[in-house]
Amino acid sequence: MSTAVETPEASEAPEPTQNRLIREMLSSSAMVTVMAIVLALIVGGLLIIFSDPDVTDTLSYFFARPGDFFSAAWQSVSSAYSALFRGAIFDWKASSTTRMIRPITETLVYATPLIMAGLAVAIPFRAGMFNIGGNGQVIVGAMTAGYIGYAFQMPIVVHMLVALLGGMAAGALWAGIAGWLKAQTGANEVIVTIMLNNIAAYLILYLLKQSWFSHMDSPNPKSANVESTVKFAKLLPDPFRLHFGFIVALLAAFGVWWLLERSTLGFEFRAVGANPAAARTAGISVFRSTVLVMVIAGALAGMAGANQLLGTEAALTTGVAGSIGFDAITVALLGKSRPLGVVFAGILFGALRAGAISMASQTHLPVDIVLVVQSVIVLLVAAPPLVRWVFRLPKPTARSRKEVAA
Repeated sequence: MSTAVETPEASEAPEPTQNRLIREMLSSSAMVTVMAIVLALIVGGLLIIFSDPDVTDTLSYFFARPGDFFSAAWQSVSSAYSALFRGAIFDWKASSTTRMIRPITETLVYATPLIMAGLAVAIPFRAGMFNIGGNGQVIVGAMTAGYIGYAFQMPIVVHMLVALLGGMAAGALWAGIAGWLKAQTGANEVIVTIMLNNIAAYLILYLLKQSWFSHMDSPNPKSANVESTVKFAKLLPDPFRLHFGFIVALLAAFGVWWLLERSTLGFEFRAVGANPAAARTAGISVFRSTVLVMVIAGALAGMAGANQLLGTEAALTTGVAGSIGFDAITVALLGKSRPLGVVFAGILFGALRAGAISMASQTHLPVDIVLVVQSVIVLLVAAPPLVRWVFRLPKPTARSRKEVAA
């Protein structure tokens, strides 16, 4: 009976730079993540202070009465973040119970596609790859699901399932192109997926101008409304918008957890992400894993695109994807590419998006401040040493790094 013997090539194979970079970004502790969010909120607070004319006016006589500046600054920051919380979680000043709890449901509505697309970035991260093409995959998923939604007549449940699966298949095919090119030719998936984003953006612009596709004679790039039979059922009555897509997102997160942590295929993905040369020596097909990782990721991003049509949008437009695909990179980084972390990160960014509208309307501050907060979170999460330096946090020990690599 033959026994497996570890070869020198397997044990000494160098870890690729890209895999090591991803591992470093995903290996920081929970404390570093929390401190990154806190630091981002502090930066946002400074922007709020210097964006408020009432605060900047007190700077002209700061040395005469410094208390006025600090009082105005506190009032500005507390009012802004209070409005952010009331617009995202719970509005205790609302006149009815419905209006009080509606903010948290809006947060979950915004979080739903972010969770789906975040999972589409998380799986390639765990396999040592960058999926920067989420936006293109969301677009083609939305195009396919939308076309099925308004161009065909089907029974209510069947119509929804066919549209959802069609969107997932389109996203899988779109991302599969990048996966196959990387596996077959060694093409950099970052460049390929970015180019596919541009192709998808121009493709939807072209198709929406074709009457056979949009079923509209209007020159405006917009499709007909999808049929009511294709829409996700609402989880709560009007005026709430929370729909069954949120349940689908949670089921997708559970499925990704099982895939990565409990299945043989997921083990192969993680092995390729740790060291593709060693994985190949151990008998794992790196070609197959590379293609499958991108196909599964594309299906999840296509699901996010289908969610837009089946859940909240009535028709296809050129802006149907928004910035979901790019925000998903932030969500995956913040969630450490773990399904549960992605769910919480998606909810956090959904809350920032829902609360930003309330903050802008109540305090007249620019919504861009929230975008800056999100961007700072990305910067700090991607650079754990910077956060540890700011807050004087200890460096990870050699033992902890080995445990993370294992």
